[in-house]
This record gives sequence, C-alpha cells and structure tokens, in this order.
Amino acid sequence: MMNETKLHSHKSVTLIKVLSFCMPVILTGCSSDNTSDLQEYVQSVKSRPKGRIKPLPEITPYETYLYQVSHLRDPFTPFIAQEEASIEIKDSGLHPDLNRKREELEQYSLDSLNFVGHIEKDGKTWALITAPDNVIYRVLPGNHMGSNYGEILAITEDSILLKEIIPNGVGGWTEREAALELSE
Repeated sequence: MMNETKLHSHKSVTLIKVLSFCMPVILTGCSSDNTSDLQEYVQSVKSRPKGRIKPLPEITPYETYLYQVSHLRDPFTPFIAQEEASIEIKDSGLHPDLNRKREELEQYSLDSLNFVGHIEKDGKTWALITAPDNVIYRVLPGNHMGSNYGEILAITEDSILLKEIIPNGVGGWTEREAALELSE
C-alpha cells in the first residue's frame, strides 16, 4: 500500500514538471506579431463618429395627496344599522329546507351546469343537463339544482326557469329568479 502511494505521488510530480516545461514552449508558439488586422479593426471603430446621447426626460415633481376619510363611511360598521335592519327586513319565514335530501345537481354551482336539450314524453318535459363530472342528468320541474337551493319552476325548449333561495346579508333569506339557457 505504501509503495502504491509513493508511485502515485511520483507520477503526479513528474507530470507537473513536464507540463511546467511544455506550457511556455506551447504558449510561445501561439504568439505572433501578426495582429495587424485586429489593430486595423480597432482603429476603424475608434475613428467612427461619436453618437449623441438623448437628454434625460424632464422629471415632473411629485404632488402629494392628503387622504382624508372623515367624510367616508367606516367599512367596519354594518351598512344597515341593526335597528333599521330589524324594522326594514322582518323574518318572512322564507328558509331553505335544510332537512330535505339534497339532489345530485345541487353540489354544482348553476354556472357550471349546461342545459343541452330536452325530451318530451307522456306530457312531461325533461331537461338534459351536463355537469362538470361529464354525466348527463334528467330533471323535471320540482327538482333542485345549483348551490343556492334552486328549484326548477318550468322547462321550455330553450331555457330552464328556477327559483333560488339566497342569504339577504342581514341574517335572513330572499328569493330570486334564475335561468339556465340552452347551450349550443
């Protein structure tokens, strides 16, 4: 083992000596005084007319603005005072039926559902709805769909009319009409 280390060390020293002798010889061979083409190019670049730098744009002074909020409404107070809300909006008794078993299409928002067609049979009109899960569902008036407790009121050839129950913002519920138009 010791002899191998000495041999390896001796080879490294010999290689360094050979390279230190050869490098000056090689570098001397690469140098020459024939750089006239380079010197001509440098002279031609230096003799070109100097460019003109555009002046800096004029900087407009910053105008300070004093932000005053004393005349604005406080964003942390309710928009309608609680006393006014209880007088204006009385509990109408309108509430979604939370005990009702939710239907399959109620897990999707209304804008993610597509009305793709309808089928009429035995006096009933069924609407065909595609959901984001790429399944086609059949629905009738009275079925529910959409995430806002939407109940289907009517199905026509080109739209589905719904009644949704949404929060009114002050602790109660309100109804709104919605429609799902036929997709092409």
